[in-house]
Amino acid sequence: MARRRERAVSPEAGERAGTTPTEGVATAAPGRGVHEPGEHALWEDRTRVVLSPIAAPSILGLFGFAGATMMVGAWQAEWYGNAQTPLILWPFALAFGGIAQFVAAIWAYRARDGLATAMHGMWGAFWIAFGLLFMLISVGVYPETQAPALGAAHPGFAFWWVALAVITGLGAIASLGESLGLTGVLTTLAVGAGFTAAGFFAPSMWSLNVGGWLFVASAVLALYVAAAMMFEGSFGRTILPLGKYRAAANIPGRRATRPLEYAQGQPGVKSGQ
Repeated sequence: MARRRERAVSPEAGERAGTTPTEGVATAAPGRGVHEPGEHALWEDRTRVVLSPIAAPSILGLFGFAGATMMVGAWQAEWYGNAQTPLILWPFALAFGGIAQFVAAIWAYRARDGLATAMHGMWGAFWIAFGLLFMLISVGVYPETQAPALGAAHPGFAFWWVALAVITGLGAIASLGESLGLTGVLTTLAVGAGFTAAGFFAPSMWSLNVGGWLFVASAVLALYVAAAMMFEGSFGRTILPLGKYRAAANIPGRRATRPLEYAQGQPGVKSGQ
């Protein structure tokens, strides 16, 4: 069988043909050896990956969630306030727990974090709805006698919490692949939503109080997780462990992750403000 003659593409020949040395090598046929890698070099030489680095969106999302949930949870646990308290809390809940979290959900989608997108998006939408409901009540559009009140049966409002409990429970299961800190936030939150739903169905004050306590506990855990993420981004090292499954990520002073970058960072890109 006749043997086919193969001609190498030299850098000089490539320059005479109007191509760069790399392009000349890349256009060689597949399987021509180390110096002429062929199709793989053609693909590699013309592929560009442009990354858009962003800060961890859950820092904003968890802080916004913690602020709104702690205030409403403490009221639900009867630590302070009365039936008129939600008329004072709704602007804060709408902006802090709703808008801030929803923005974090959009950026979490950009960061390709499906769990954060789902949890911040869902709870952000809830706090926006909560704020709008009590805004309508405060301006007299919605009858105050029909407003959700602690100790009174309100099945329609109870179903809000049923949906939150189910979806947050699924998020708690998914968070087992992330860290124990995030699992703690979502587990207490899902159980608290379940008790709150039962309290508005029954009605039952003790169930609502337990739900309020669990909301406060979830908010405290969310503050810890958000602070840990913020400190890690600021110092470049683990300061507060999050209970990740890699042991090195939980040791204060160690790097939790190793970014793919040049030793001097990304040329022309400044991290931070």
